[in-house]
Amino acid sequence: MARSVKCPVATTLDLVGDKWTLLVVRDLLRGRSRFSELRDSVEGIPPAVLSRRLKDLEAAGVLVRRLYNDHPARYAYQLTAKGHGLGVVVGALADFGEQHAESDLTLVDDECGHGIRVVYHCPTCARRAPRNRARLVQSWRTNGRRGRSGPIVRHSGARVGEC
Repeated sequence: MARSVKCPVATTLDLVGDKWTLLVVRDLLRGRSRFSELRDSVEGIPPAVLSRRLKDLEAAGVLVRRLYNDHPARYAYQLTAKGHGLGVVVGALADFGEQHAESDLTLVDDECGHGIRVVYHCPTCARRAPRNRARLVQSWRTNGRRGRSGPIVRHSGARVGEC
């Protein structure tokens, strides 16, 4: 059934909302690129599921695969710009997990080493927007392009998604 409103949360979950996909993206952000590396780092993922997720992410334009060995054929996977955009989602989940679940890892700024948080930021006003002011509203069209009238999530440190 088609949705009457194309909610960005719902449409993103259609792409990455299963049990394994964001863990695959997390490890691609961390520099893993080969099937065997991803199979070993995404704890518990069945190889057939990993293969399916990689194909789905490639079809959605989230990653590209590149042949690195002819015989047998072996591929390396790299995130596209669209895939790197999911880094803020992975960062937000890491931030939430650090605060509300058991965690052995922490999200840090790679340059200074301090812990970082995911924040809302208004790029037009160039300022932080507290969560209590952020809301989802109907988008509108301007100059033939889809405009945004709601919050844009931005990260306060470098390299979101690395944890």
